[in-house]
Amino acid sequence: MTGPAPAPRSPTRRRPRRPEWAGRNYTLLTASAVVTNLGTHGALIAAAFAVLDSGGDGGDVGLVAAARTLPLVLFTLIGGAIADRLPRHRVMVAANALNCVSQAAFAALVLMGEPQLWQMMLLTGLCGTGQAFFNPAAEGMLISSVHGEQAGRAFALFRLAMHGAGIGGAALGGVLIAGFGPGWVLAVDAAAFAVAGALRAFLDVSHVPRRANGGGLLADLRDGWREFAGRTWLWSITAQFAVVNAVVGAAEAVYGPLVAEESLGGAGPWGLALAAFGAGTIGGALLMTRWKPRRMLFVGTVCVFPLALPSAALAVPLPFGGLAAVMFVSGVAIEVFGVVWMTALHQEVPEEKLSRVSAYDWFSSTAMLPLSTALAGPTEQLFGLEKSLWGCAVLVVLVTALVLFVPDVRNLTRRTRQVAGHKIESTPPVSAAAPGT
Repeated sequence: MTGPAPAPRSPTRRRPRRPEWAGRNYTLLTASAVVTNLGTHGALIAAAFAVLDSGGDGGDVGLVAAARTLPLVLFTLIGGAIADRLPRHRVMVAANALNCVSQAAFAALVLMGEPQLWQMMLLTGLCGTGQAFFNPAAEGMLISSVHGEQAGRAFALFRLAMHGAGIGGAALGGVLIAGFGPGWVLAVDAAAFAVAGALRAFLDVSHVPRRANGGGLLADLRDGWREFAGRTWLWSITAQFAVVNAVVGAAEAVYGPLVAEESLGGAGPWGLALAAFGAGTIGGALLMTRWKPRRMLFVGTVCVFPLALPSAALAVPLPFGGLAAVMFVSGVAIEVFGVVWMTALHQEVPEEKLSRVSAYDWFSSTAMLPLSTALAGPTEQLFGLEKSLWGCAVLVVLVTALVLFVPDVRNLTRRTRQVAGHKIESTPPVSAAAPGT
C-alpha cells in the first residue's frame, strides 16, 4: 500500500544569472574602479585649485601636474615587468596604499595652512609613482578577466561604470571645492584609494599562467619590447597619443582652470564641464555595448579628431553651454576609441605578456606629459592663452591624420570566432607577429 502522494513543490524563483564573462574578478575590478574614479576626478581639479589658492600661477599648476606625470615615464616600464612577474593584484593593492598615503598627506597640508610648492610637487609625485605601477597591472588584469566574443561589450560596460563615477566625482569635486575648499576633496580621494585597495585584495590570479624560471627584469623588458615593436598598429597609435595626451593634458590641467578663473566663474563650472565630458564617455560606452565595428582601429582613430574641440572651445572661449556640448561630443568619441583599443589588445596580445605590453603603451602615451605640463605656463606667457590653446587643437588634428596613413591601422579587423577562451582566427591578422610569438 502506497502512502499519500507528495505535495507538489512550490515553484522557486530562480536568481538571474550573470553573464558568463562577468565573473568575480570583473565584478571586483569594476566596483573598485567606480570607487577610485569618484575620488580621483575631483582630486585632479582640487590639486590645480590648491595651487592657485596658495598664490601660485599657471606655471606652478603646470609644475605640480608635471610632478604627477613624470613618475609615469620613469617607472611604468618597470611596473609592467613586475606586474607580469608578481601577482597582479598585490601590485595594485600596494600602489593604492601609496596613493592613499600621499593624497592624505596632501589633504592635511592644504587643510592646515598654505602648502609650499615643493611639498605639493613631492606628494603628487608619490601619487604618480603609485599610478605608474598600478596602470599596467590593472590593464593586464582587466583584459585577462573576460573572454569570448563579448569581450568588447564587457570592456564597454566596465568603462561605462568607470566614467559614470567620473561624472559624479568631477561634478561633486567642483561643488565641494567651491563650498569647502580643495583640501576636503583630496581627503575624499585618499579614502577612496583605501576602499578600492581593500576590494582589489580579493582578486583571483590563479588563472594567470605560471612564469617559467629564468630571466630577469631586463629580459622581461626586452620581451615586452619585442611584442610592442613587432606590431605597427600598436607603436604608431601610442606614438600618436604621446602627442595627443601631452597637449590635451596641458589644456585640461593648466589652461582649462585658467580660462575657468577668467571667463567661466571658477572651479564649479569647470568641474561641470569635465562632468559633461564624462557624460559623453557614458554615451560612447553605451554605444559600444551594441556596436562592433569590423575595422575597429580605423574607426577608433577617426574618433580621436574630436579631442581637438575642447582646446578650440577654450581658445574662443565659448560660454559654458557651448563648452559643455563640445566636451560631451569629445567624450563620446574618445570612448569609442578606448573600447576598440582594449578589444585590439585583448585579441592580439598573449595574456601572459599583457602587462608588459600595456607598460610600453602607457609609457609611450605619457612620455611627453611632464614636459608639456611643465612648459604650458611658459608657453602661455610667451604666446598668450588663446594661441597656446589653438596650437593644442592643431597638433591633435595633425598627428591623428598621420596615423591614418598606416595600413595596419586602417585594415586590422575584428575576429569573430572564439572557442573555450582561445582565439580562433576567422581572417588572418593584418599586424605582423612579434618575434618569439
